[in-house]
Amino acid sequence: QVQLVESGGGLVQPGGSLRLSCAASGFTFSSYAMSWVRQAPGKERELVAHITSVGYTTYADSVKGRFTISRDNAKNTVYLQMNNLKPEDTALYFCRRFSIAGDYWGQGTQVTVSS
Repeated sequence: QVQLVESGGGLVQPGGSLRLSCAASGFTFSSYAMSWVRQAPGKERELVAHITSVGYTTYADSVKGRFTISRDNAKNTVYLQMNNLKPEDTALYFCRRFSIAGDYWGQGTQVTVSS
């Protein structure tokens, strides 16, 4: 079965960095596009970053230039490097695999940006 397990969240000061990881299993990871989605309290879910199976990336305007999505197909893992974090980046961050074969989410990892 498809499993997505996020890690790497935590509390960081404004201007700091974190790297999120999403370990995938139960499917041929290299064949699928992957995304990071976040949800802040009281707000709608927001697509943060997306990477295709061949490595083409797109970002939300709010994170362009600060966040980088990448993947390591040998490790079945997708990453989100987050730099220059701001308080408004505080949210629960989810890894997502969405395709015609189904919509799968991890359990999320909390990122809190606060001084």
